[in-house]
Amino acid sequence: MDQIKIGKFIAEERKRKSYTQKQLAEILGISDKTISKWECGNGFPEISLLMPLCKELGMSVNELLSGERLSEYDYKKKAEENMVNFIREKEDNKKKMQLTVVTGVISTVAFFTLIIVVSVYTDVISLPAKVLLIVIACAVFVVGLYVAMQGERTIGYYKCKHCGEYFIPTFTAYIKGIHVFKTRRLECPGCGKSGWCKKVMAKEKIIEL
Repeated sequence: MDQIKIGKFIAEERKRKSYTQKQLAEILGISDKTISKWECGNGFPEISLLMPLCKELGMSVNELLSGERLSEYDYKKKAEENMVNFIREKEDNKKKMQLTVVTGVISTVAFFTLIIVVSVYTDVISLPAKVLLIVIACAVFVVGLYVAMQGERTIGYYKCKHCGEYFIPTFTAYIKGIHVFKTRRLECPGCGKSGWCKKVMAKEKIIEL
């Protein structure tokens, strides 16, 4: 899905209808800042807003997802492509997430293994070797932890429970956010509200066939 193309399409159709960003935002019950983000390609409408947005702009959901007007001939083909792309994104992100989890587990196991070796064989290993092993253990753990955290942050999206926007938080916001299972307390860049945001592997979409 090309968010830049979709954003330009939304802007074109909004102007064709002679709506300002503020007017369209008021009709949809959201902020004009959110409309601006869509049109800049920095965000995508939540699933509950797809139908109202398409109705106001006189387009189908598939045309919105494709970022262009579709002929009757292309309509079903584009719908199938959108469905396939949605499934592919979800599956690819699941695989990437599994890889980051494995990386985190391996680095943690390596860390504790090296620490145990240093502790158990304290009389056999020289002091310089102990220091080196501890440094290596810490480095492996830190790198593995960082990779796992970056994967958790950037693979897929977090969904705001207030406005439904999908976003990827900054690393600082991710670190500060309290984590409980598949949710993390974050501030939504769309509505600016803080809350428990759910982790999802792909943006939910309505696919018309």
